[in-house]
Amino acid sequence: MSFRGLSRPNASCAMGVSDDSKNTFMELQRKKVHRYVIFKVDEKKREVVVEKIGGPAESYDDFAAALPENDCRYAVYDFDFVTSENCQKSKIFFIAWSPSTSRIRAKMLYATSKDRFRRELDGIHYEIQATDPSEMDLEVLRDRAH
Repeated sequence: MSFRGLSRPNASCAMGVSDDSKNTFMELQRKKVHRYVIFKVDEKKREVVVEKIGGPAESYDDFAAALPENDCRYAVYDFDFVTSENCQKSKIFFIAWSPSTSRIRAKMLYATSKDRFRRELDGIHYEIQATDPSEMDLEVLRDRAH
C-alpha cells in the first residue's frame, strides 16, 4: 500500500499528550471551570495540545461553532442536565470530530491517535464520533446522558 504525499507514514505512532492538555481536562472535570475544551494534534511537537477553552457560561452552540468546518479535532464537553427525579447531573462527553470535508491525512492522523489520547482522559462518560454536526447535536447528548 502506498501513501503518496505522506512524509511520515507513521506520523501518529508516537503521538504524545501535552501536560497542559491533561491539566486542562482535569480542571474541566474536577473544578468545573470550563464548559468545553477543544484539542488539536500539533504535528511539529508530535503531541495533542489545547486549542480552545470554553468558559462555564458558554453554550453548546458556542462549542459547536468553535469546531473547524474542514478539519479534525478532539473535544470534551461537560454536559449539565436535570434528571426526571429533578437532580442536577453532569456527564463528560469525548467528541472525535472528523468532518467528511477534512483532508484524508488529517482523518488518518486523528483516527490513529484517538485511543491513546482518550486513555489519558480519565473520567469520560460517553464518546461520540461525528463527521457531521447533526451527529453531535445537543439532542444526541441528551439522549445518551439519560
